[in-house]
Amino acid sequence: MTIQQVLLLLLLWMWLPHPCHTEMLFRRAPDLRPKSFGGRASGNDGKAIHRQKRGWMWNQFFLLEEYTGSDYQYVGKLHSDQDKGDGSLKYILSGDGAGTLFIIDEKTGDIHATRRIDREEKAFYTLRAQAINRRTLRPVEPESEFVIKIHDINDNEPTFPEEIYTASVPEMSVVGTSVVQVTATDADDPSYGNSARIIYSILQGQPYFSVEPETGIIRTALPNMNRENREQYQVVIQAKDMGGQMGGLSGTTTVNITLTDVNDNPPRFPQSTIHLRVPESSPVGTAIGSVKATDADTGKNAEVEYRIIDGDGTDMFDIVTQKDTQEGIIIVRKPLDYETRRLYTLKVEAENTHVDPRFYYLGPFKDTTIVKISVEDVDEPPTFSRSSYLFEVHEDIELGTIIGTVMARDPDSASSPIRFSLDRHTDLDRIFNIHSGNGSIYTSKPLDREISQWHNLSVIASEINNPKDTTRVPVYVRILDVNDNAPQFAVFYDTFVCENARAGQLIQTISAVDKDDPLGGQKFFFSLAAVNPNFTVQDNEDNTARILTRRNGFSRHEVSTYLLPVVISDNDYPIQSSTGTLTIRVCACDSRGNMQSCNAEALLLPAGLSTGALVAILLCIIILLVIVVLFAALKRQRKKEPLILSKEDIRDNIVSYNDEGGGEEDTQAFDIGTLRNPAAIEDKKLRRDIIPETLFVPRRTPSAPDNTDVRDFINQRLKEHDTDPSAPPYDSLATYAYEGNDSIAESLSSLESGTTEGDQNYDYLREWGPRFNKLAEMYGGGESDKDAS
Repeated sequence: MTIQQVLLLLLLWMWLPHPCHTEMLFRRAPDLRPKSFGGRASGNDGKAIHRQKRGWMWNQFFLLEEYTGSDYQYVGKLHSDQDKGDGSLKYILSGDGAGTLFIIDEKTGDIHATRRIDREEKAFYTLRAQAINRRTLRPVEPESEFVIKIHDINDNEPTFPEEIYTASVPEMSVVGTSVVQVTATDADDPSYGNSARIIYSILQGQPYFSVEPETGIIRTALPNMNRENREQYQVVIQAKDMGGQMGGLSGTTTVNITLTDVNDNPPRFPQSTIHLRVPESSPVGTAIGSVKATDADTGKNAEVEYRIIDGDGTDMFDIVTQKDTQEGIIIVRKPLDYETRRLYTLKVEAENTHVDPRFYYLGPFKDTTIVKISVEDVDEPPTFSRSSYLFEVHEDIELGTIIGTVMARDPDSASSPIRFSLDRHTDLDRIFNIHSGNGSIYTSKPLDREISQWHNLSVIASEINNPKDTTRVPVYVRILDVNDNAPQFAVFYDTFVCENARAGQLIQTISAVDKDDPLGGQKFFFSLAAVNPNFTVQDNEDNTARILTRRNGFSRHEVSTYLLPVVISDNDYPIQSSTGTLTIRVCACDSRGNMQSCNAEALLLPAGLSTGALVAILLCIIILLVIVVLFAALKRQRKKEPLILSKEDIRDNIVSYNDEGGGEEDTQAFDIGTLRNPAAIEDKKLRRDIIPETLFVPRRTPSAPDNTDVRDFINQRLKEHDTDPSAPPYDSLATYAYEGNDSIAESLSSLESGTTEGDQNYDYLREWGPRFNKLAEMYGGGESDKDAS
């Protein structure tokens, strides 16, 4: 057998889990510390000679961690040279874990571990051992200290401190440019074997990036990566222990890398020739139009400076760069004269203000265009109140909304009325219209800032009496942004989840885009449309979100595809949101999480409503029908009844009261005299509940004498109604609460007192309590109602 084979077998033996069978046979040796002993002897010099005890010679015990056997793990054996094997000695163990983690057979000295030991929790244990005489309990050996050292196995995978890293690198960087360094840690023992030796590799992100195996530094792997083609990259880095060999444990992390912009694109004019018009009466400084060159870069790399480099109108016009819109505004420099010159030609140049010397070979970083300016004749035309107009309007206004008004007048003494119109060459899409009489410009089609932010219109004013005399004024309509677009997924995501996935595992990182351009920048929020038991979304607060699992294990045989609605909203006003659905396939993966196979069968969604929902809808319809039928029945019954059947119905001059009076404070009680004096009533009122076919002139009845009894009065009235042709065509019953004359109870009613000729004494009312004091004051004077009237 060769040396290599021996070493290989030794290495395999070291990695196999097995108990450590160690027997420590301790022999006596001189103790450095003098111990007194019972006997004493004299030497040759006459001095006393002390006997010295002999101590134990100790070595370390070694024990493998993570023992998986069913029995206690054997650690080693303690043995004293005084142990005769007759059981007279007793071994005692104390220190770290003695009696709980480590136990000793007090007769044989065998030490066992009672449970699995993790080296990462504690690397070694310090214990003390002692042998005593079982009968006398005296130590036969002094207490000595020894160490049990835990041998490491590879039971911890490398871990990264962050699950997701964010880094950036300039576009067009050379190969090998350092992007970021990621470092993983391993809890295993770095001094024992290769358990903690980590090697880095890249799982996703090739061929754009690479990683150094030893250091974890991520570098660019392709030259001339262009941000305008692709800005975001996602790189997955794996850290594997055992030096990257087979059987090592591994961990991964995700690095989101953004390419930052550099000035590698020159500005470009969308048109080679631009036509503008200007009235000859335009004052100096009037803006007659704008030009704009586009630049694919962003930020300061896209800043452009405009200037006029050639042409026959260099002394007549000037151009000013507007920083916020990166436009070149052409203005009048000197007064214009239509009769002198009608057309000017300018050559306008746009150049980047920040040029990177590294990219000179991509230049030149400038572009030119021809601007032709036509001067219009304004011989006695109408004049506008302003040389130009600038209107700002939000893109969400309704059709027909007035965005602004232009004003013009005829400078002539005749002061002819003015007619306004739009130059359709400046509004080919007919988005705007103008009121011909008052110059109000209003929208005729919806506005969309995302299509066009500026509209350069030309309004024409002409005299009605002389339509040939016209003048123009430029109208710049700036469309202000409104948050009218909902954010959406940036790309289509093909997402899958492994069947052996664990809770909290990242399966997808999503991002969003929005067509709007708020002043404060885009800010998106991600959430679930409803609580999902299988997945959750975690907002990274950087316009991205992570899709995580919420449970352990998935089965593609039970559910092969999950639909996860994700709500994406922005932070502008009004808040816009949309719901994007992630289709998550359940796939079989290997131990590293790499997809192997997926079930491609389509998931059929149930259509229609459930039985419970249909029953609920049917019940609601039945209840509504019952309510309608009852309402119709009640309405029909009301039509058959008289119009007025309440107790407040006025029939002749009889009034019904349902209350008991206002008490002693009521001084406006009803007087029975009204019944005996029909003349006090103004006119006989007709029935309100029916419409008589023939109207009869109401007749007055003679007044009854004051001494007429109420019963006679009622009989007389009934007789009159019986002979009255205007009486109701049906029988009516009128009930009068009449008690008759000469009641034995002598009624106290004030109505009855009105018919009594004699005086009555009401002093006894004061004896009834304070509630009748008012009545006593009213009737205590001895005067009757008749006399008082």
